Amino acid sequence: MLDQQALSQSSCGDRIAKIRQTLPPSVRLIAVTKQVPIATMREAYAAGIRDFGESKVQEAEAKQQELKDLPDLTWHLIGHLQSNKARKALELFQWIHSVDSLALAQRLDQLAASIDHSPQICLQVKMEVDDTKFGWSPAQLLADLPTLNTCMQLQIQGLMTILPRELTSKESLNIFQNLHTLSVSIAQQNLPYIKMVHLSMGMSEDYPLAIQAGATMIRLGRILFGDRNAEK
Repeated sequence: MLDQQALSQSSCGDRIAKIRQTLPPSVRLIAVTKQVPIATMREAYAAGIRDFGESKVQEAEAKQQELKDLPDLTWHLIGHLQSNKARKALELFQWIHSVDSLALAQRLDQLAASIDHSPQICLQVKMEVDDTKFGWSPAQLLADLPTLNTCMQLQIQGLMTILPRELTSKESLNIFQNLHTLSVSIAQQNLPYIKMVHLSMGMSEDYPLAIQAGATMIRLGRILFGDRNAEK
């Protein structure tokens, strides 16, 4: 486990380098760049980051214009997606981690067919009851799988979750392990249009536990860039 206090006193590039050295090759580091200035994102790029995660479509669109000289970036939408912004999200993002309902999946599938673009998708799951989070409950997701399997324009690649606040390490690990178990049970159904290749889970406070439980993508913001003002 890295010393987070020591990390906080390092430059962005040094933080990224130190964290990347600890990650297994199977884990993809997504830098969460909500409210992060363009200059800092360029510093992250220089340190090897190629995956940027944004929470809002409008902010991502502006940043992509300013970083269009960097052609090898992959953009991940990790925040809640409103249906009226679904078309723009398809145009801007290669990955959408936050597909949190059947209605949204069907909307994206319909739009993807019309613009001939097939995005990489994660299905967002609430492993515990949490009114502050979006997503399927495990039981709801299992019930919706047959209909999701008809969304042939989407490349459903796995599951995503965001933990409730103020959990113990043991509780966090348990939720991550339960998400992994859910993904295995879905994979065993051998649905042709639903793959369980990826688990998008783990943030600055808990990513080592997520990796222990089988995460393939972690979403780190604060530990890379420090606290952002007016964080919401």
